[in-house]
Amino acid sequence: MASFSIEDFVGDGVLKELIPKLLEEGWDDVPTLKIMNPEDMDAINMTQHQKDALEIRTYLHDRALMQYGDKLEASRKSLPELLNLSTADLSSQFGMRRGHIARFTDRNNKCADPLPRSYGLPARKLTVTPSRSNTIYKMQTIRKSFCRSSTNNDRSLEESLADFKIKDGYIFKGIVAAGPAEPRACGCIQPPPVVDNVAPYSAIENISVQRLTPEYKIGMERLVKTKTPPMKASELWRDKPAVLLCIRRPGCIMCRAEAHQLYAKKPIFDALGIQMFAVLHEHIESEIKDFWPRYWGGVVVFDRTMGFFKALGGGKLLKDKFLSGFVFNPRAIANYKRAKSMGIEQNFKGEGEIKGGLFIVGPGGTGIAYQFIERNFGDWAPVAEVVEICARLKNQQQDEGDSSRSPQEHK
Repeated sequence: MASFSIEDFVGDGVLKELIPKLLEEGWDDVPTLKIMNPEDMDAINMTQHQKDALEIRTYLHDRALMQYGDKLEASRKSLPELLNLSTADLSSQFGMRRGHIARFTDRNNKCADPLPRSYGLPARKLTVTPSRSNTIYKMQTIRKSFCRSSTNNDRSLEESLADFKIKDGYIFKGIVAAGPAEPRACGCIQPPPVVDNVAPYSAIENISVQRLTPEYKIGMERLVKTKTPPMKASELWRDKPAVLLCIRRPGCIMCRAEAHQLYAKKPIFDALGIQMFAVLHEHIESEIKDFWPRYWGGVVVFDRTMGFFKALGGGKLLKDKFLSGFVFNPRAIANYKRAKSMGIEQNFKGEGEIKGGLFIVGPGGTGIAYQFIERNFGDWAPVAEVVEICARLKNQQQDEGDSSRSPQEHK
C-alpha cells in the first residue's frame, strides 16, 4: 500500500526539488497534495513535467503502485499517454508485472476509496508573502469551499460529498454501529455479543492517553523524540471534534487497511473541522515506526489503560480467538481478502485478540456522536456514516454560531 510520507510520494523525481516550496505553501501532507488543482499548480509555478509527475503519482498512489513512480515519471510521458501503452510496452519499458499492469490500466479499480469525484477546491489567490502561515490560509479556504452558503464558484458541502451520501435503501445504524452477526462454522459458533447503547461520555473523558506521534508534515521526525506526559483524553477534543480510530494491532493487515483508507479522506475531515487520532492499546516502538506515517499520518496516541477499548465493549474488553473469530468466520476472511487486495504488508507482533472500533466525539463535553464496534476482525466503520456524522457536527456548530450572533452581525 502506498505510503503517506511525502518523501516516499515524490520519490527521486522532479517533485523532490519542490518539497521546500510545498512546505512553505502548506501542501505538506499526501492527501492534501493529491487534491491540488491546475490553478494551485500554476500558483507555485509548477512546470508541465512537474504537473504530469503529480498526476502520475496520484494515480499510482491510489492503486498501490508507487514502486513504478520514478520510472514512469522519467519517461516524460503524461498519464493518458502511459495508459494508452500496450501491455508489452509497460512490461518491457518499465518492468511492470502482469498483475500490476492489470491494476494500472483499470482506471476504475482503486485500492482505496477515492475522494468524491465532485471534490474540488477553488484556486487560492495568495494575498500575503508565501510562508508557513499559508497552511492556515489554505485550510480556511478549504473550509469556506465547504460551507453551506456556497457561491457559484464554491461547491457546497452536500455537492462535494455527494459520493459519500448514504444511498437509498441503506439502513443507517444510528450512533452505535457494528458489522453483521453472521453464524460461524455452520452455526456451531455464535459471534460475541456487542453493546447496543453508546458508551457514556464519562467512560472516555478521563482516560489517560499519551501522544506517540505528531500529525505528519514534510520533513518531520519519524517519532516524537521526547515522551510527552500523559493527559486526559478530553484534552484531545477540547476545542474541536475528533475521530478516534481504535486500532486492534498496528501490524495487522486489516487494521492498516482501515487506517489507510480513512486517513486518505483527510482533506474532507480538515474541511469539516474534524481532528483525526489513531488509538493504540500497546506501545511497541518498532510497530509505531512501521505504522506511521506509512499507513496513518495523523496523531497516534497510546491508551495506557485500554479505556477506549473497554468503552467499546460496554465496560470490558471485547475479544475473540483466532480460530473461532477468524478461521471459522467467513466475514473476517472476506475482510482479510479485501485488505490483501490493497497490497498491504503485515506482521504478527503484539496482541491481536482485543477488538477495536471508532468514536466520533463532539467538542468540549458535548459527548459521543458516533460509535462503531469491530464485531468481526477487520470490520470498518462505513465511511458514509462517518462523514455524515461529521457533517452533522459541523452544521450543528454553524447553527449554534449563527444563533449566538447578534442581529446586527447577521446583516
